[in-house]
Amino acid sequence: MKKRVFAWVSSAVVLGTVVSGCGGQGAQEAQSPNPQPAQPPQNNTPAPAEKPKTEQVLRWNLHSEPPSADPGIAEDTTSAAIVRATFDGLTRSGEDGKPQEAVAEKIEVSPDLKTYTFTIRDSKWSNGDPVTAHDFEYAWKRALDAKTASNYAYQLFYIKNGEKYNKGEAKAEDVGVKAIDDKTLKVELENPTPYFLELTAFQTYYPVNPKVVSANANWATDAKTHVGNGPFKMEKWDHKSKLIMLKNENYWDKDTVKLDKIEFSMVEDENTELSMYENGELDWAGHPLSSLPIDALPALKDSGKLNVHPVAATYWYKFNTEKPPFNNVKIRKAFTYAIDRQALIDNVLQANEQPAMGPVPPSMWLNPDGYFKDKDFDNAKKLLAEGMKELGLSKLPPITLSYNTSEGHKKIAEAIQDQWRKNLGVETKLENAEWKVYLEKMHEGNYQVGRLGWSADFNDPINFLELFKEKNGGNNDTRWENPKYKDLLNQSGVEADPAKRSELLHQAEQIIMDDMPIMPIYYYTHTWVKNDKVKGVVTDALGAIDWKWATME
Repeated sequence: MKKRVFAWVSSAVVLGTVVSGCGGQGAQEAQSPNPQPAQPPQNNTPAPAEKPKTEQVLRWNLHSEPPSADPGIAEDTTSAAIVRATFDGLTRSGEDGKPQEAVAEKIEVSPDLKTYTFTIRDSKWSNGDPVTAHDFEYAWKRALDAKTASNYAYQLFYIKNGEKYNKGEAKAEDVGVKAIDDKTLKVELENPTPYFLELTAFQTYYPVNPKVVSANANWATDAKTHVGNGPFKMEKWDHKSKLIMLKNENYWDKDTVKLDKIEFSMVEDENTELSMYENGELDWAGHPLSSLPIDALPALKDSGKLNVHPVAATYWYKFNTEKPPFNNVKIRKAFTYAIDRQALIDNVLQANEQPAMGPVPPSMWLNPDGYFKDKDFDNAKKLLAEGMKELGLSKLPPITLSYNTSEGHKKIAEAIQDQWRKNLGVETKLENAEWKVYLEKMHEGNYQVGRLGWSADFNDPINFLELFKEKNGGNNDTRWENPKYKDLLNQSGVEADPAKRSELLHQAEQIIMDDMPIMPIYYYTHTWVKNDKVKGVVTDALGAIDWKWATME
């Protein structure tokens, strides 16, 4: 807000000086009885030429091709990072991790905490179009429209009638988001939501340009047609090879952005990425958009080059609860209890991770004691035998463990494969696929046990628990649903007392661990190495990354 006011005032002062010089001052000189003679210049030496500005270029690697650069569709960390760079929401998470005004220059909240009024600042899309309140209304309703098939539509269910519209039980005009005019957006919520301004900094709440989206269904897959309103704009996208972003000169806060260009390579192999970094071809290697070779971590740690950063994220395996044998809860528990998480961390991961005994990470724990024991081998064998008996099996069908292509995921899968063999007597086949294909297979239910994880979108346990609220929810994949679980989450949404709400969420977490559709393995840390010249890259406690404030010194 201050930057806009001071820019406007400065322009007015300059304009006033020019007008005065052209008219008023000339008249004053004509009336002066003793005009002063012009003074000769004091120094005829020409001023030294300014040094040409050094272009600030940051070189990064994406472990995989971003599946989407459309904020209404993006669902993974790679896509989210590209979307965050090229779009801006009503709010944006600042360098301190807290939401601050972004495209909204003013935010008013009603006394009942259910109505938000956002005043939209003067800003433009990267193609020069003005950003308006209508763009937000269009984007949110587009993401909620079932035809869009947004796996993140549920993040908009906090808006009045958002869920009903998504499920065909209400009309678009019933949804509680309305552009009063170009500069005013009114939002009505179902219930008071204390973290709503964190949500408005999240990708599903970003605007899109209606003219661009309606003209081309594939607008977000090509740099030539991609239009955003963020700190950077897409310049080039050679799929599965390279992506280049330039500073967006139309960005409302462009003076804050110091990087001129970010060049992304797309190399899947962690060893190759690290070699590129060590050869000076990259300025950053590792998390949050890739990973370092596990075997290299001890030496990097000893050298003092390794950065280790705990994040609110959980690494887990999902069970397809509709396919035998994992349609049996005892067998799901047997596989969960039959691994030694601490040994996995000590011998494979080696980056100070923490064993996960529940889905919700430590920064928002509901039960610090966890819901089961690590390496509970005897109980695992007992449950496996009971589960097989219930299914009428004398022998387990072939078990396939799936993961997206990565040397790190492969090593984890191999270690767990070995533990299941030793501790359960079960043979497991490993299967991998590149990221976009892998996500599609998981969403289609084309798997038995599959690796995924979750990095928090906002700092509240509901963000982890709501993933599994609906059987056909966009990010569930397990096909698991529990009526009591849903009821507890619904109750938590209207409970104003923080202690009572926390207890409802605790009860819900107990249910999901009793039914075990997922197998928590560890709580993440992020590890990376970087060029000392790189400053100001924001990697927050939720695992997100933002280059808005980055510089190459």
